[in-house]
Amino acid sequence: MFDVVLTTDRTMMTNHHGKEFLGFMATGPALGLPEPIWLWVCAPKMKTDDVGRVWQAPYGMRKVEAVLMDAGFKVATIDPDHLDRHVKHAKVLLLSHHDYFALCPPSSEWWSITRKEPVNAKSFRRLMERPSLREAKRRGLKIIAGGPAAWQWLWKVDKWVEWGVDTVVDGEAEKVVVDLVSKALNDEPLPRYVYVGVDEVPKLEEIPTIKHASINGLIEVTRGCPRNCRFCSVTLRPLRHYTFDMIEQELKVNVSEGITEGIIHSEDVLLYGSRSVEPEPDAVIKLHKLVKSYYKKISWSHASLSAIKRAEEKYKLVTKVGEIICDDNQDYWGVEVGIETGSVKLAKKIMPAKSAPYPVEMWPQVVEDSFAIMHENHIIPAATLILGLPEETEDDVMKTAELLDRLRPYRSLIVPMFFVPMGYFKTHDWFTRVKIRDEHVEVMKRCLDHALYWANDIMSKFYLKGPSRAPLRWMLRLFLAYVKWRTRNIDKKIEEWKARRDSP
Repeated sequence: MFDVVLTTDRTMMTNHHGKEFLGFMATGPALGLPEPIWLWVCAPKMKTDDVGRVWQAPYGMRKVEAVLMDAGFKVATIDPDHLDRHVKHAKVLLLSHHDYFALCPPSSEWWSITRKEPVNAKSFRRLMERPSLREAKRRGLKIIAGGPAAWQWLWKVDKWVEWGVDTVVDGEAEKVVVDLVSKALNDEPLPRYVYVGVDEVPKLEEIPTIKHASINGLIEVTRGCPRNCRFCSVTLRPLRHYTFDMIEQELKVNVSEGITEGIIHSEDVLLYGSRSVEPEPDAVIKLHKLVKSYYKKISWSHASLSAIKRAEEKYKLVTKVGEIICDDNQDYWGVEVGIETGSVKLAKKIMPAKSAPYPVEMWPQVVEDSFAIMHENHIIPAATLILGLPEETEDDVMKTAELLDRLRPYRSLIVPMFFVPMGYFKTHDWFTRVKIRDEHVEVMKRCLDHALYWANDIMSKFYLKGPSRAPLRWMLRLFLAYVKWRTRNIDKKIEEWKARRDSP
């Protein structure tokens, strides 16, 4: 058995049927479907070996697993369905999550608007309240929690205490986790909270390569971001590009364990190899040729809209990358992009470098031009925008609504998110349901209308094609039909909601 076990709940320990963006469904409550079916659609069970080790695991967990394996610990990443038998013997349990308590967007706005707890929070709570875990704590099991949502434990201290979490690690864990696990195994006192600051993050040579397959073949190529948006915590970390050798090692690991498709992960894929906001075409092309030589299909995790515009207009780089990606196996690729706001005035305050190398005054035009480039090159973006940013005015929100109208002709999904205090704004107040004004409702309505306009086109032409995907495709179309039915007479429903909101 294993001394150290890594795990998380079902909404994280899944490959979402090989379609990463289906994972967004796990951030909402089950609407129009029983929760078990909702979970099957967005978070099917992961294949495991005889002892419960998962075939694929979240990339960050694989990094921590690799550090501990290199240090000689007896460690494994275990599926939550097999956890009970392992915590009988394990001495340390490591947890990770993107959204432990559904405080991140879009979970927070789903919860705020519907007043129903999202399935990711419910799923994690069920994991932590298992009798086997409580019994293991009584026997002395040490629990260390980390990952992208580690900060949420500071807002849920009651659960921190109730569930017996010994230590929370906030930030990149590679340099601190070996010492913490060693102390836990030796019954030495553990710190309650560890914050990994800018000066303490691992250097490139201190970042290990994964030992086993990551979910949907995701491989990281860059950490950090040079744009310094004030609402984002990633900008607090220095920029580090993986070498081609490091990238190829991880590609080989995934392919050797049966992965045929993958995701290139960076805060801005088109800035791979760059030391500023100007793309390095040779590095980007070499990167894509390398990844495509291992994977049949690839997607991007994130790209900035300004990099898309610059890369295409100056270097025809998006077109050149498309010629590498699109072949007999693949005719489109996906990416997450950030619109954030359509207001130049607000952009100057919160993200003055997001449009660089273009002036911030051009931000709405940068957004529209980039959407046109993606549309022409068969890139399907899942875009986000933020409502309730600090110093936001009614005019700022309406500028965003106007920009949404201009984006109507471009194939995409656009998701409104409520402001969550992170980055330089971590001391600010949350944006919650009671703060929603009429102009926010208008933006959310236009986002919904945009999504419904493009959803069937995306699904029928690009997404979930083939007979093997028919049940999932049918289920998603049923859900879209439910949403359309629920949003009939939406203006009347909005007026009724406003009346409830404004009532004493």
